[in-house]
Amino acid sequence: MREIETDRPHGAVRADVVSADTDELDRTGAGPTAPNGGGRPHEFQGPSEFQGPSEPPLALKAGVRVAVVLCLATALAHVLLVFLHVAPPNPLSRQYSRQVNAWVFPLFEQDWRLFAPDPESVNRQISARTMHTAPDDTVQVSDWFDLTTVDTAAVKHNPFPSHTAQNMLRRAWTSYLETHGGDDQPHSQRALMIQHYLRNIAAERVAAHRHGRFESIQLRVIARPIGAPAAARGPRPAAAPKPADTRYLPWWKVAPHATG
Repeated sequence: MREIETDRPHGAVRADVVSADTDELDRTGAGPTAPNGGGRPHEFQGPSEFQGPSEPPLALKAGVRVAVVLCLATALAHVLLVFLHVAPPNPLSRQYSRQVNAWVFPLFEQDWRLFAPDPESVNRQISARTMHTAPDDTVQVSDWFDLTTVDTAAVKHNPFPSHTAQNMLRRAWTSYLETHGGDDQPHSQRALMIQHYLRNIAAERVAAHRHGRFESIQLRVIARPIGAPAAARGPRPAAAPKPADTRYLPWWKVAPHATG
């Protein structure tokens, strides 16, 4: 507080003026405060949104860590088992062949061998025909339906062809050859599974493209060897083309199909 005196022409007037020196307030950093019960000023509390975000609970963080570890372990195990499947035979792959086959077949089967790929050497045309027994015991057999042509049409001029159109039927037949040989008799549970797999693929595709009823289906496979290109032959004359090999599979019973 300061006492201020002023002199005026008509007399001296003395007044006490209470004022706050703003310069002193600025220098001391004092600001407006509200006294509390103890006479001490309250501290300024910012809004709650300026405080840091709350951390997730420990249980959630632990669950995320466990999920990440399980995913990494599954991925590493998958890579190791597939590697043992495609690698050349070795003591490790022979010792754990049962576990490797149980994991790889039938979903992760590979159509190649490490360091020794086996490209296709023949063009195969797979066709199917169906048989229906009428109520009067007459048997009706359909014409051959070309399954391979349907797959080829779905892949040709398609920048993103589906895996089913490219490989499902072809891989089913290749697996059938590996498990059955030439007698068409399943000698193991896996061979029987592959036989049912091939049969169901053919039945579903015929039912999707043809009308009528059937309870049995038969496959015919025509294999035509792929000749060497002219550049690989050089000046040598082209060899006579090998004859096509035609194989008829037995009639297989299927669940009754009806389309119309």
